[in-house]
Amino acid sequence: MFKNLGLISFLSCITLMTFAQKNADKEKIIASIQGKEADYAKIAHQIWGYAEPGYLEVKSSALLQEELKNAGFDVKAGVAEIPTAFVASYGSGEPVIGILAEYDALPGLSNVDEPEQKALISGAAGHGCGHNLFGTASVAAAIAVKDWLKSSGAKGTIRLYGCPAEEGGSGKVYMVRAGLFNDVSAVLHWHPGNENSAGIYPWLANKNAKFRFYGIASHASAAPEKGRSALDAVESMDYMVNMMREHIPSDTRIHYVITHGGEAPNVVPAFAEVYYYVRNPQMQTVKEIWERVVKAAEGAAMGTGTRMEYEVIGGVYNMLPNLTLSKVMDNNLRIVNGFTYTESERQFAEKIQATFAGNSKPIPFDEATAKVKPFRVSTDAGGASSDVGDVSWTVPTAGIITATFVPGSSGHSWQNVAAAGTSIGTKGMIVAAKTIALSAYDLFKNPELVKKANAELVDKRGADFKYDAMLGNRKPALDYRK
Repeated sequence: MFKNLGLISFLSCITLMTFAQKNADKEKIIASIQGKEADYAKIAHQIWGYAEPGYLEVKSSALLQEELKNAGFDVKAGVAEIPTAFVASYGSGEPVIGILAEYDALPGLSNVDEPEQKALISGAAGHGCGHNLFGTASVAAAIAVKDWLKSSGAKGTIRLYGCPAEEGGSGKVYMVRAGLFNDVSAVLHWHPGNENSAGIYPWLANKNAKFRFYGIASHASAAPEKGRSALDAVESMDYMVNMMREHIPSDTRIHYVITHGGEAPNVVPAFAEVYYYVRNPQMQTVKEIWERVVKAAEGAAMGTGTRMEYEVIGGVYNMLPNLTLSKVMDNNLRIVNGFTYTESERQFAEKIQATFAGNSKPIPFDEATAKVKPFRVSTDAGGASSDVGDVSWTVPTAGIITATFVPGSSGHSWQNVAAAGTSIGTKGMIVAAKTIALSAYDLFKNPELVKKANAELVDKRGADFKYDAMLGNRKPALDYRK
């Protein structure tokens, strides 16, 4: 009965030693990121100040590349025919763990890093989605993992993907299409938000395009019969699409903005342009509705005697969740945990919350920032889309959100821009960096997790799945923000 006690005791000692070593490694990784918080905060604020829109992130991309080169990464710039995209690698062999970094800003959202709506530069872009934090935290995580790989002599490759133009430009789609993720074992990412959570949300598939109508200019009063209004065509298309809303699945979102409507009221517009998005939780539904939107555009051109052409700007898959990886990230997010506001941060946040429309009961700060939300798998896609979706259908992918914004803030808002330029944003960013680094460590140390995550991917997407980009074979829309 007792003859195996010696062996059991020996194995228990080995287990305890392994556990202790793992904890020591994780503590070092956390400490290495924490020790550079001031440096990473400076980088994040520099990118916040650059506020460069999609495919125009020249300075932001160069800054992150420089940081990675200085840390010993091999950096390849201009990948997938995108000047501001890059891949930075360290190590060799498998597993290959990828980390996604974004750094594009949103047009027209420039704001000071104060709790008031005031443009830093009138009409300029701003980081209303916090991608200045996103890119910096991901780079911080990659460097911390690289330092551990180097010091431990562990096998494997850490790879940071510099991904431009997430906001409507579908930068990652071109990178997936170019095969840059073909040899990757797993991908980790994060996103700025109002809380700390590793919960699974499927997100929406999305396709978007600019519809351009060409008419005939004439004097709008003296010779209106000689003109054919391109603006009439845009308005006719908009009317038909708006009527169509009654006859599409209720979980569909269609939105548009008229980007060009003419030059002067007394000139019949010879050119007009409207920019459309179609979203739905299912890719096939997006494709079907998109065909109807195109027919509305064709009908508008026919009815107004104009000519129409359209340019697909972006198109992304819905997110394919990976429970295996998400649980790894949830576990590590709970190790890192959240943070609390200082008194000055609390005062800043209270002033921000006071600007929320109809918010009579502000969300408690500590409830959002100091705690981690219970892990849950949601079937509600919400309203968001991301080109991370395409990555998730190609390689096992999981992400988290952390509390970088004042609780209750709306996405793509001046309030987010303000918070992303402060220590509130930086604190949430550091939580994300630590969590990603620890999760990558777990994947390097436990090959079975990687195998399980890949088996889950194949099971969910089907063994016969073949990737086909929603935006077709077009080249990157490098001028879509110009």
